[in-house]
Amino acid sequence: MTTTDVTPRDRLVTLPVRIIGAALLAAAGGLHLYLYFNGYRGISIIGPLFMAHAVSALVLAVAVLVVPGRRLPWVAAAATLFEAGALGGLALSLTVGFFGFIESVQAPLLSWTVAVEVAGFLLFAGYVALILLRRGRQRAPTS
Repeated sequence: MTTTDVTPRDRLVTLPVRIIGAALLAAAGGLHLYLYFNGYRGISIIGPLFMAHAVSALVLAVAVLVVPGRRLPWVAAAATLFEAGALGGLALSLTVGFFGFIESVQAPLLSWTVAVEVAGFLLFAGYVALILLRRGRQRAPTS
């Protein structure tokens, strides 16, 4: 199988990854945009990071939907790192602080944000792992 061959089995995996993944990225971006306009925009460094997160999430969501199938694993890898970074920033802000800002566990939409970011991370990381395993099997010598 070449990288341009797309089987029906592949479509069964990539279509849900595209649709659900884009929806999760858009939701993460929407949450951050909402929070930006409802209190976080006034926080030094954190406010602009929330806006950057919102824009980046929406750009990634569009990319997940429109890139050719052979490029989807690369976009999914970028989305995995993006989600991991967002979760890492949140973890820092909830514990030791992030750029001098300490988040509260009572923060608005915290549970929704965590759920959406974790789901996105797991979806994209799982897809990338599946692709890597498939490619490893295709390259493995047969005896």
